[in-house]
Amino acid sequence: MSDLSRLCIHTETVKPLQIEEVAEKFAHHGIPGVSVWRQTLENRDPQKTGQILRDQGLEIVSLVRGGFFPSSDPGKRVAAIEENKRAIIEAVKLGASLLVLVCGSDPDQSPGISRTQIRDAIRILLPFAESQKIRLGIEPLHPMYADTRSAIITMKQANEIIGEMDSPFLGLVVDVYHTWWDENLEDEIKLAGKKGKIFAFHVSDWKVPTEDMLADRGLMGEGCIPIRQIRSWVEEAGFNGFIEVEIFSKKYWRLEQEVYLKMIIKAFEEFV
Repeated sequence: MSDLSRLCIHTETVKPLQIEEVAEKFAHHGIPGVSVWRQTLENRDPQKTGQILRDQGLEIVSLVRGGFFPSSDPGKRVAAIEENKRAIIEAVKLGASLLVLVCGSDPDQSPGISRTQIRDAIRILLPFAESQKIRLGIEPLHPMYADTRSAIITMKQANEIIGEMDSPFLGLVVDVYHTWWDENLEDEIKLAGKKGKIFAFHVSDWKVPTEDMLADRGLMGEGCIPIRQIRSWVEEAGFNGFIEVEIFSKKYWRLEQEVYLKMIIKAFEEFV
């Protein structure tokens, strides 16, 4: 029997499924972990939703996503911090210990200014996260998202912020889709690992050619990312947590999701 004991799948990966279907199908297939996207919780009680998942034996690995801190408008920056506080409370009620941060960027200002605003916002938010016992994980994004989704595009930039804050509640999310191209990737993983700062590890693949900047990620083994090599670096650095499948794909969202789940499991077994 295959070892799926570290497999986690994001709700956004199987976007067409309702949370009850996620709970039932993941349990049926022996998938032990789930990361919940905030839109899954819309018009739902996070506490009850968490119980639905736990009743099927699932571990809630993280809540995705917080962040989107920068703006040229000071009022929007204040509102972003308040929204992230709400996300932290949702994580508490859901039963997740980690809030993933997609830090944001504003195309009306330089990436450097956006990064300064990200630092400032996390510095303000961190004491609240600590008080609620919720870890914050900074996820560097691929440079193609530097316009609006994140001014944090390298592991080095994330590690620098994490090092400055020096809190056990602030760490790194390593996503192979966003970081595989980085020539300093191995060294930055080692640096984060020495400090115990690798909080999460996400996998998917980079299709060649990629036909959509957002929604054309591949199943593991379907593209050019050296997933097993990066996994080995992360594990040598001390990470032994869930391996999270995070795929945005119009192609796979159109499939019958039961078939798609079997494809995910097969790809996990063969290429991760």
